Amino acid sequence: MLGEKRTSRSRLLFPLFVLLLTTWLSGCSGWSPARPTYPPGYPLGFVERGSASWYGPGFHGNRTANGEVYDMHKLTAAHRTLPLGSVAVVRSLSTGRQVTVRINDRGPFARGRILDLSIAGAQAVGMVGRGTD
Repeated sequence: MLGEKRTSRSRLLFPLFVLLLTTWLSGCSGWSPARPTYPPGYPLGFVERGSASWYGPGFHGNRTANGEVYDMHKLTAAHRTLPLGSVAVVRSLSTGRQVTVRINDRGPFARGRILDLSIAGAQAVGMVGRGTD
């Protein structure tokens, strides 16, 4: 009778012990998440130099190329060819300030410009008064 109780208790404790042991060992494995993968032709490390402009009040509340509602107070930008959702670091050559924006729209449609910043992005690099940089 005494041996019967010990056997049933050990049958209950053994799975718990195995679970705790595997949890403890997996915590020591040094696992790290996989590096992100990018589609072929993704412009990783792409550098482009040129003029930028900003757009704001006239487009605020309209749909952007990726379908979201344009908010001129968010750090976003429009680019002709970068994949929508790309992150770009924009640096003003005249002020030396930089900002990180997300590409969510297409443009600019003015000749000679490579990027249209939201008004928040333009304020961050100090180009709102000038309109272009």
